[in-house]
Amino acid sequence: MPPKTKFSRDTIIDAAFNIAMREGIYSITIRKVAEHLGSSIAPIYVNFTDVGELIQEVVKRIFAFSDEYLLIQDTGQPFHDIGVATLRFAREYPLLFRDMVMRPNPYLQHEPNEMNGFIDRMKTDPELTDFTDEELMPILLKMRIFTLGLSVIAANGLLPEGFNDIEVMDSTSADIIAAARMRQKGERI
Repeated sequence: MPPKTKFSRDTIIDAAFNIAMREGIYSITIRKVAEHLGSSIAPIYVNFTDVGELIQEVVKRIFAFSDEYLLIQDTGQPFHDIGVATLRFAREYPLLFRDMVMRPNPYLQHEPNEMNGFIDRMKTDPELTDFTDEELMPILLKMRIFTLGLSVIAANGLLPEGFNDIEVMDSTSADIIAAARMRQKGERI
């Protein structure tokens, strides 16, 4: 009897990640991953107790993947870059975007460090240096809500002809920042 093929955790996660990119996160099954690897299910169960644990690792990989988008999108305007990276990810990986954002996802937990990381990036943006962390948080939240909605439209090809998603995002960003500056000065909006 030939020895069983062994696979590392990373190899198994890679296979599951590839399935998620092609078919969505909820298409990942132990059997499908085994087929992708040309193996039985046994080596997968050596590394993971169940499909939920494997999917949790795939979600971590997706976050790492989306962080790479943010690093690539480095224009010196971090606030702009966060939005553009989100839009690009949604356009290029609509299935992953849908599963991560538009469906109830028990594998996602709100990560306060993620928001704090975005705030730290925003503080390096020349246009935002005069805002405190407390003032930056609602700016980020409003832009995040808007950008996710715009990303849904872009991912589904629903943006009206003649509109550019990045230009729409930049225009809205300027409006949100201008309104925050008015609030900061005590002016009525």
